[in-house]
Amino acid sequence: MLLMPAMRRLFGNAVLGFLVTVATVPCLGFEIDPATVRGQLVLPAEPEGAVTPTAAKEKLTKEPQPIVLAGRVGARGMEPFLDNRASFVLVEIPADDHDKKPGHDNDNCPFCKKRQANAPMIAVQFVGADGKVIPVDARKLFGIQKGSEIVVRGQGVFDPKLAIPVIQLTADGMYVRPSTK
Repeated sequence: MLLMPAMRRLFGNAVLGFLVTVATVPCLGFEIDPATVRGQLVLPAEPEGAVTPTAAKEKLTKEPQPIVLAGRVGARGMEPFLDNRASFVLVEIPADDHDKKPGHDNDNCPFCKKRQANAPMIAVQFVGADGKVIPVDARKLFGIQKGSEIVVRGQGVFDPKLAIPVIQLTADGMYVRPSTK
């Protein structure tokens, strides 16, 4: 499972006994072709049956289960990306058009902050055949940025006993929704 270093700094050692940080060693002797990896992971159409992080929290357990999740790239007050890793954090997409107003900033909107407070974040990671996180920055690999809406498919776990609500998702495919802004 993946515990984002920023989450470690934010929440301290309380969660370290429950989650394992996945570390990768840079590839030695060969380069990863981002276009090839992207072609294997980016889905041509949005997968059916995507659920919100809140709905997934009710369904998932500590045992990995297949799931399709929809979320927005972001992380409450921290950087959602890990440099040089195919990993990022998703948060819940508001169910209304409140956040579609010009100039709206999810991170500084009191209404959005309150609504997001109990919704779990999703720590997404893409791993290679060796089981390690792919050592290519997700922004470069997928062309995504903070605020991108993503539908991701993979194996998810959720432990309700954790100090923070985090769904761990080892993904095998993703679809980037077209921007509506």
